[in-house]
Amino acid sequence: MSELIVGRRNFITQASLVTAGLVAVGTAGSAVAATKGHKAAMTTASGDIDILQTALALEHEGIAAYTIAAGSGLLTPDVVKVASVFLDHHKDHRDRLADLIRTAGGHPVEAKSNADYTQELNLGALKSQADVLTLATRLELGAASAYVGQVGGIKDRTLAKTLAGIGADEASHWAILNNAIGGTTPAKGFIFG
Repeated sequence: MSELIVGRRNFITQASLVTAGLVAVGTAGSAVAATKGHKAAMTTASGDIDILQTALALEHEGIAAYTIAAGSGLLTPDVVKVASVFLDHHKDHRDRLADLIRTAGGHPVEAKSNADYTQELNLGALKSQADVLTLATRLELGAASAYVGQVGGIKDRTLAKTLAGIGADEASHWAILNNAIGGTTPAKGFIFG
């Protein structure tokens, strides 16, 4: 399961490197576009759009994971209720990110099929509620860390605030799930990132 977190972090790191290159190339164009309004500036800040697209892909993954888990028959009704709340949070994140991408002139990345997510996340290997909660805890840790890692790469401060807010939600999900599985409270700070 730690491979999922490492894979997710590697994906985010690679996206950050690509984004940094795009931002460096587009900086001069962004300065000119800023005088034409926020939307025009966002359109030329392709680095911001790339980061939002990566975040949207993570939200699609979270939606699929919670949807599949809730319908698996492995969870008690009380756990399904909490999973449904987290699922709604991820849907809110998805909708906000997609709107921001459209406003900036981009086309939001589409979700993969549930079959693809089942294979990528190895969801077929989950045999108990404990397995599901352990995976969800790891995915939320990875998501919170991914958002922390991306906030500094966003040029538009309003967008950075949005990513920070989503990251805080992911951290909250992690804390609740970590408690549910009997995880320990980390002894050191900077849990995410």
